[in-house]
Parts: sequence; C-alpha cells; structure tokens
Amino acid sequence: MDAFEASANVPREGFEFDCRPESDQSFENALEKARSGVRLDVADAIELLTTGTGTGRSGIDLDRKERVLEAADRRRAEVVGDEVTFVANLNNNVTTACNVGCLFCNFKDAARRFESDHGDGTDGFSKTPARSREIVGDAVERGIYEVCSVSGLHPTLALDDEHEEILAGDGGEHNYKPSDVYDTDPGTYVEQIEAMNVGGVHVHSMTPEEAYHARRGTDWSYEEVFGRLREAGLDSVPGTAAEILVDEVREVICPGKIGTDEWLDAMTAAASVGLDTTATIMYGHVENEAHRARHLDRIRDLQDRTGAITEFVPLSFIHPETPLKERGMVESGATTHEDELMIAVSRLYLDNVEHIQSSWVKYGDSQGLKMLTCGADDFMGTILSEEITKRAGGGYGEFRSVREYVDMIASIGRVPVERSTDYETRRRIDPEAGPFGPTLGPKADGTPLI
Repeated sequence: MDAFEASANVPREGFEFDCRPESDQSFENALEKARSGVRLDVADAIELLTTGTGTGRSGIDLDRKERVLEAADRRRAEVVGDEVTFVANLNNNVTTACNVGCLFCNFKDAARRFESDHGDGTDGFSKTPARSREIVGDAVERGIYEVCSVSGLHPTLALDDEHEEILAGDGGEHNYKPSDVYDTDPGTYVEQIEAMNVGGVHVHSMTPEEAYHARRGTDWSYEEVFGRLREAGLDSVPGTAAEILVDEVREVICPGKIGTDEWLDAMTAAASVGLDTTATIMYGHVENEAHRARHLDRIRDLQDRTGAITEFVPLSFIHPETPLKERGMVESGATTHEDELMIAVSRLYLDNVEHIQSSWVKYGDSQGLKMLTCGADDFMGTILSEEITKRAGGGYGEFRSVREYVDMIASIGRVPVERSTDYETRRRIDPEAGPFGPTLGPKADGTPLI
C-alpha cells in the first residue's frame, strides 16, 4: 500500500477558488510524458504536483513523489550535466518604504513612517544613491560579479527627473510625495541604477512592479521605461513580484499589486529592449496545485515568446512574521514534499528554461542541497546582505562564502561552478585547490569575500 503525507497547510482548503487541482489526466500518463520528454500541459502538471491525489484524497503519495523526483533529476543531468552554479553577488535593496500592503510580505514598512514629521519613526530603511554607490563599490572591491536590488515602492521614487516633474503636478494622485517630506531622499530609479553601476558590475534590478511604479501617471510604455533604465546601466531584470500568476490568488494575497497580464507585459517589454530576465514563483500560501501549474504554463509561454529567461526560481513562502499568518489565513508554508515537487515539476514543465534554482535562503543548507537532486542546478549566490526573507521570519543565513559553496556542492558529488548572471561565463572549481574566492567579478582575484 502506498504511503501518504498529508499537507500541513490546512487553511489552503478553505479558499473558494474557481481553479481547483483536478484534471482528466492520469498520474501514470503524465509521468510517462515527463519521462519521454513530451511537452507537458497544465493537466499533466496538476497530476505531478499532487501525485494524482487531487482534491479527492488529502496528501502526497510518497512513492509517486520519488518517481517524479527521479524523472526530474534525470532531465537535469541531460540538460545541464553535473555542474552546480552560483554567482558572487550582493543584495542592495534601496528602501523598505511601501504602501502596497501585500499580505505575504513583512519586508515593507508603511511609507508614512518615513516622513520627517512622523513621531514614531521606523525600523526600516531608505538609502540615498550615494549610499548605494558606497555599498556596491565596497562589494565590487571584494570581488562580486552582480548587485541585485529589489525594493519597496517609496512614494517619492520616480523614474527620472522628467517623471518627477510630471508626478509633482498631479496633486498626489499617483502615490507620490516630494522627497523633502522624508528624512532620506532615495533619488530616482535612474539615479539609483547609475549609482549601483560601479566598475563594470552587473546590475540586476527593477521588477515588473517597480517598472509599473516608474511609469505611474504617464502614458509611457514599459519599453520606454526599461529603455531609459538600460541606458542608466541596468543589465537584467528580476522576475519577482510574480507570486502566483493567477488573478484570483493575487486578489487575496496582493490586491494592490499589478495583475497577471500587466506582469507579463512588463517582462515582455524588458526582453524587447535587450534585457535578460529571470522568473519566479512564490508558493505555499493560499494557492493550490492547479494555480502553480497555470503559473508554470504562463512562464513557459513567456519564454517561448521572448527567450530572455535565464533561470526559474521557486520561492517557498516563509510565513511566521507575515500578515497572512497574523490574520489566520495560513498556518504554515509548503511542506518539504511540496517543495521537492515544485522544483521537480518546474524542471519537467519548463522545457525552454535551462536553469532551475535552489534557494538556500528559503530551504536551508541541507534541504537546499537536496533540491539539487530534484531537478535544480543553480544554488543562488553569496548574497552579502539579504533582508526580505529575514524580515518575514526566515531562519537561514545572509551570506554564503565560495569556500562553503565548494565544500557543499562537492559533498553531493557535483561540480562547483562560479558563473556570471547570464550563465555565459563560468569557472569550474577544483575542490582540492584554494583559497576559494570569486574570479569573475570586475575586480575579483580569487581572494575570499570575507
């Protein structure tokens, strides 16, 4: 008799969504398609993510799960071999000020608390462009290749001086207040990108949600916005703010955010002006497996159209310090079995995306390594600073040294490889050599970062 593991996320069943994890496909047929390399459809993904139990039986069939993981690991070996990649990078998030009110997020702070006349102050932060340049410059000297910047939607942040003038004349209609209202002026998006563009470092920034903020109150296209940002030094765009690309879920967890079509339009525009992109999913909250399957389908279709997605990053929801948990809408995040299936089905479904990332920030070290046997081949980056997961209650570290990467990856019999953001430049590392530090950054010379 097959073993089953019940889902820990009980409240998920309490949401009356139109989209349910049901299909007219069978698990065995879906698995055979996955093994043979036939392009999967949404019904197949539902069967693989649920292990065929759907809404009729609670939980995951553990024997079937292992068969899905094996198929995904074989596909990983066929597509990318035994290399496990990572990038030497820094997170430089500019501000926590944000008024969107997403229920899954504890990174943001109400923007009102950043105003000079607000008596209570805030535990959050905003950085001037000069401070961003100082932080990135220091990290470049230490050898990083990439700076990643994902921030809150500060009311004073405009695309550039022209945008600032437009917003200043609209009477505050588009969530804008002038910079002199605040203790710290974060400047404009263009100024921040220019500031972080230090010495040839790769600048990875401006999510679709931030791009929407950078064109509010205008008739500018996303192509215009990303074109100006590229001229300022933007190199690639993180595909975060995706959460779940099904609007009935977004209406629950982030009703103030852009919808699915707007997110896809922004990502298409970024690709059209020559910017590489990544893509993500944030799962394990109120959504079900059918929502996850539809999300994967939309990412695959986007990649069919643009070819710009360098990696897909499943992000397991970290619940403890979030409004969803505080309001009793969730009791936990995804189970370990759901995490493993999400990685595996991502590998099997996204036949046009070469790299699947395992996030040690979300999963921790041991489970992060396990994901590298479930279909993932990238192990994230050194991340000299990481605030988002930490503020949501995540318990894992903020920094990973190259030495740790080498030891961990070698421990599972795989080959550690330092990479560039676009995966085009690689350095295979001999675990017997040393010392271990980055060499691909514009000022990297193999010296350990810390």
